[in-house]
Amino acid sequence: MLRALSAAAALTVAAFGVAWASSEAKHPEEYRFSFESPTGSYDMAAVQRGFQVYNQVCSNCHSMDHLAYRHLGEEGGPFALYMVRNHETGEMEPHVGRPEHGGTFVEVTDNPYIRAIASSHMITDIDPTSGQPTDRPGRISDHFRRPFPNEIAARASNGGAAPPDLSVINSARHGGARYVRSLLMGFTGESEGTLHYNPYFPGGRLAMAPPLADGAVPYADPETPQTVEQYATDVATFLQWSADPHMETRKRMGLVVLAFLIVLAGLLYLSYKQVWRGESH
Repeated sequence: MLRALSAAAALTVAAFGVAWASSEAKHPEEYRFSFESPTGSYDMAAVQRGFQVYNQVCSNCHSMDHLAYRHLGEEGGPFALYMVRNHETGEMEPHVGRPEHGGTFVEVTDNPYIRAIASSHMITDIDPTSGQPTDRPGRISDHFRRPFPNEIAARASNGGAAPPDLSVINSARHGGARYVRSLLMGFTGESEGTLHYNPYFPGGRLAMAPPLADGAVPYADPETPQTVEQYATDVATFLQWSADPHMETRKRMGLVVLAFLIVLAGLLYLSYKQVWRGESH
């Protein structure tokens, strides 16, 4: 009996080892993002470009259910609008993104850029008169448009594999932004049926075909490279922002709290020395 149990346990461990080995993936490529240090912040230009890559490429298959269009224009968002005084003319001018000095935040409801982004997507809704499904231009209060009406349709359109929601993908995957960046850059061009080889994906094969190609997304800034590496870096930065949009505020508050605690510790030590002065311990 003991021998049989030992043999069964050995087979279980061996099978687990084989399964573990088959799911191993290459460690993500090292890359230093601007937001990684304790005092780091988002490169908002990269976040804006990353949204463009998601909007033109990734959104065809992947949803972002936790994100609404208004979030893009809130304070700390990539398309937040500020009115900044022009020191030469003295007039107030619009500025997308947090300015280096000063500036008055414009409420999302008055942000024309967010309205334009939202209205460029058609959202399926219910007609209040007929009760039938109908498409309408998006509003800033709408969540990002879903590419498929349900999971069954998503699987049917992608060879049986449902594309994951990308709202918090950087927080949900080991390696975070580095993993996403490496995965998008890691396609070797080899495939087996509907599966594509990628050493950064557990198991080495995934149903997603290489989504990016050099020059696929035209950037407005001609100085920014339009390469797969740049696209992958930018969209990984955008997905990090979407997973943690309040990171910069949290870090600023953390530094203030640490400074307060250091000062408080100093005052407590001086108080201790004063209260117990002349006393033997």
